[in-house]
Amino acid sequence: MTEAKQASAKALFRRKKEEDMPDSTPYTKQTLVTQIIMTVFAVLFVAPIVIILNYSFKSKKELYLGSPLSLPQSLNLDNYVKAFDKLNMKVTFLNTFFYTACSVLLLAFLCGTTAWAIARCKKKFFKFAYIYFIIGILIPYQALFLPIYTIGYRMHLTNTRFGIIFMYVATGISFGVFLMNSFMSTVPLELEESARMDGCSVFKTYFLVVLPLLKPAMATLIVMQSFQIWNDYLLASLYVSKKQLKTLTVAIQSLFSAQSSDYTTAMAAIVISVLPIAVLFMFLQKYFIKGMTVGAVKG
Repeated sequence: MTEAKQASAKALFRRKKEEDMPDSTPYTKQTLVTQIIMTVFAVLFVAPIVIILNYSFKSKKELYLGSPLSLPQSLNLDNYVKAFDKLNMKVTFLNTFFYTACSVLLLAFLCGTTAWAIARCKKKFFKFAYIYFIIGILIPYQALFLPIYTIGYRMHLTNTRFGIIFMYVATGISFGVFLMNSFMSTVPLELEESARMDGCSVFKTYFLVVLPLLKPAMATLIVMQSFQIWNDYLLASLYVSKKQLKTLTVAIQSLFSAQSSDYTTAMAAIVISVLPIAVLFMFLQKYFIKGMTVGAVKG
């Protein structure tokens, strides 16, 4: 009798579980289709990277006589040595790193403090300032090359390190303020009020209370602006003509000409130029993804 009750109870539990469980067939088909689509997109995104890596190890003979998809006969590192010498990477790499690091640090500081002031102050001036920065996003700096160069030339900022950094900050601050302002609603206002009641000044309140809570936003801003500045060609070529001040992207362009192009060396140079940004993204990936998600919800 006991065994019959146990069997009946198991059958009842199984029936109830099947009723509560949704039909998994449509979900499985949908998941399969999604995985196939995502796999196709992943292949399309990874294919150029694989081709560039493949070309960077090939010799010129293999490049012109072999198939574009064929693997190199050996891991030829001569292209990387040539790229290091031809592009004078001791100078161009350090220049690019210096411009990017200084510009991003200034943008992170200025955008964070400006967005905090706009979000917390309700006066008309700050509302106007926010609209002003929004308008700056709508106008691409590529369309303002003539006035940008004219201002820089008259202020003696061309062919100077300070000048190129100043222009990167000026052209990126609008987007940075807009991005940071959308995250300010995630910072509880009560924390700031408590800090002020404890005697914290405005500077201490921002740096000790607000800034630690904005790590995802800062990581998002740093990654996006680093990509923009590190890979910039137009502004760097416009503002810098001296050889000792050139950036890596401007130097890479010299490998391509109408008469002849050194593709294998150029591909090796591209691989070298991508590595620092890839490492930066790997370190800030967690905060970057969190920041993009929060920004999407709050924006």
